[in-house]
Amino acid sequence: QLQLAESGGGLVQAGDSLKLSCELSGRTFRSFTVAWFRQAPGKEREFVAADFRSYGRSYYADSVKGRFTISRDNAKNTMYLQMNSLNSEDTATYYCAGDSTLILSSIRDERAYDDWGQGTKVTVSS
Repeated sequence: QLQLAESGGGLVQAGDSLKLSCELSGRTFRSFTVAWFRQAPGKEREFVAADFRSYGRSYYADSVKGRFTISRDNAKNTMYLQMNSLNSEDTATYYCAGDSTLILSSIRDERAYDDWGQGTKVTVSS
């Protein structure tokens, strides 16, 4: 099981950039699929981005493709989400998640992830 802790959230202006971090501990990070999800006020939690088991394959929601980049540093047991060109629709609590056994077809499904962080809030003001 992984323990995950997000950081880096805050209040920014529309058009700004922000980089979220998620520190992982408890297991060998390299073999895990890691992902970011977000939940806006009054909405369901949704998939944002994922990195599949350090294979160099990244996947993104259409709403963030071209603006957000997921990355990981296995040596530091840390994953990141670089967010550029932020807009008010990106306002949400962002969660990192990890799992060692999920299959690629489930990568966008939050039910496939066993381990979750507590979330970090991002507010984009226009």
